[in-house]
Amino acid sequence: MMKILVDCSSMRDCPSGVGYYTYNLIKGLKALEDETNYSVNIYRQPSMSQWLKLDRTLPETLRNINPVKFLPFPVTVSNWLGKSAGLFIPQHDGFWQDVDIIHGTDHYVYPFPDAKKVMTIHDLTFLKFPFYSSKIVKSYTERIKKCLQWTDLIITFAQSTQQDIIDYFGIKKDKIFITSEASRYNTNYLDNKNIEVIKTKINYDFSEPYILFVSTIEPRKNIINLVKAFNLLKKKYLIHHHLILVGQKGWNYETIFTEIENCEFKQDIHHLGYLSDDEVAVCYHLTDVFVYPSFYEGFGLPVLEAMTLGAPVITSNTSSLPEVARDSALYVNPEDYISLAETIYQVISQPELRQELIIKGKARSKLYSWHRVAQETLQAYQSIL
Repeated sequence: MMKILVDCSSMRDCPSGVGYYTYNLIKGLKALEDETNYSVNIYRQPSMSQWLKLDRTLPETLRNINPVKFLPFPVTVSNWLGKSAGLFIPQHDGFWQDVDIIHGTDHYVYPFPDAKKVMTIHDLTFLKFPFYSSKIVKSYTERIKKCLQWTDLIITFAQSTQQDIIDYFGIKKDKIFITSEASRYNTNYLDNKNIEVIKTKINYDFSEPYILFVSTIEPRKNIINLVKAFNLLKKKYLIHHHLILVGQKGWNYETIFTEIENCEFKQDIHHLGYLSDDEVAVCYHLTDVFVYPSFYEGFGLPVLEAMTLGAPVITSNTSSLPEVARDSALYVNPEDYISLAETIYQVISQPELRQELIIKGKARSKLYSWHRVAQETLQAYQSIL
């Protein structure tokens, strides 16, 4: 029987992209255990601060999955130890014995010496669009380069990201395996939900039409150009729509809120912060248009989520985004906020176009599932055994 260890260190109480991927991949793999010849086990590696506090608190989403094993030292130390890190695993603990695959799900894989090592690289944002501090860029780059010394296979989600990895790290193409990703929702997600009750929990008056954005509030997502486009729409076309931003504040978010504060129509822009899965689903379902003008994505899960729940999608013509949506979305140059405004107006003013995008989006979204992701990930594992 193949024994697989999956790193769940990226899981948090309020998960975003990497956390959703990790959690749903684990669930998908475990769902296939009975029909395949392998077992899935999960482990966590503490941050330095957690390790110093002896903090072994688990996020709520992991408390109903398998017992979780903790490595006895933090990520930073195992990086420093390099290939010798395996010497520090408790030899008496059967959990670490007879392992075939160890899978690091967040740009890092533990250098366990007795197994094939798989590392998921979601994107190379920190190199291609370094909105982050030089310290963070250097740290991420060094960590990936270190891991590449012992990584047997890289998993990523789009041909564009595969090419980025080849270009930036000189990795051979046959060492990179592309799997799909999937939405946290399915097309029937809201069928048995009380939408009216969920709406009352959201700080917005749903009698007003709105344009929606969902993701972390950070410069890479190009929210400043979205705000400029919204301002132009209000002035030129006198639209009644509001703009809703759903997501946690990320790196360098201050510049975005400065732009909003300076916007002539700031009273119609609403940052709702982090919402529950049900609340986000309702926001997708009821919007007149979902706009995702990100400069760069390794996959672009919000686009898939929006299509799944019946929102017409406008997104950027860059990176992986056209691979995900194909002909089910409208595309814009993310640098051109005027074109973005005109494309938004097309959708909200043309019911036939809006309905066509909804139908195509739902059909496209049905091609993606966590069952498929789990199956493709197993194929990736088997390719190196």
